[in-house]
Amino acid sequence: MPKNTAVGPKRFWKSFWYAAQGLRQAFRTEMNMKVHTCLAIVVLLFAALLHIPPEDWMLLLLAITLVLVAELINTAIESVVDLVSPEVHPLAKAAKDTAAGAVFLAAVFAVIAGIYVFYHPVIDWITALMS
Repeated sequence: MPKNTAVGPKRFWKSFWYAAQGLRQAFRTEMNMKVHTCLAIVVLLFAALLHIPPEDWMLLLLAITLVLVAELINTAIESVVDLVSPEVHPLAKAAKDTAAGAVFLAAVFAVIAGIYVFYHPVIDWITALMS
């Protein structure tokens, strides 16, 4: 049996190590990953401050995860395209632009989810301050 197809606990745990390395690499090298992560932390802190109900927490966590996953996939696609086609090529541009479009759609969903979750709690908070 070839070495890279071995199955077992060591290989299983090593796959988590590789995934963690990928997350670390994206966070260290990609400005958008840092921005999305910082915004996610702010949103989660704001949700805790406003005592958002559990079902709304799930929506926020889904939206945040979707954006971060889209950003990771975008980063992977950009890396592969740069490796395969270091020169400017219309198909390379199309692949990168399409991957960036996926991040954009995920971010739009996250904004809509944020408005849905935070609208009433923020209005209630402002009303309480005004009275």
